[in-house]
Amino acid sequence: MKKEIKKQIGKEMNIVGTLQNCEDKNCSVHGNLKVRGRTFKGIVIKKFHKRIVIEFERMIYVKKYERYAKSKTKIHARLPDCMKNLVQIGDLVKVQECRPLSKIIHFVFIEKIKNNEELK
Repeated sequence: MKKEIKKQIGKEMNIVGTLQNCEDKNCSVHGNLKVRGRTFKGIVIKKFHKRIVIEFERMIYVKKYERYAKSKTKIHARLPDCMKNLVQIGDLVKVQECRPLSKIIHFVFIEKIKNNEELK
């Protein structure tokens, strides 16, 4: 069954995955995992089994020098089994906060925004 499904996030409708035999209880689409809190957009720099690492730049204010400095942040996010074929290294993705799933994973993959080729 390869049918795309949609899930409402706020006021937007986003395509988030494909309907498969997803038995993952920590899937934000097919499972019981509730998403809430902050959302971030970043580039996938590493991909593991059931986990991705995204990186994005942000500006922080340095009070001593009264200037802004660029800072990179890495976030580990849960990648459900039903969406593992959607994401490749270099893609721009959106992740959203959820309850802590492990020591380092506090976010879950929501949607893919752009491919690696589209970013170049």
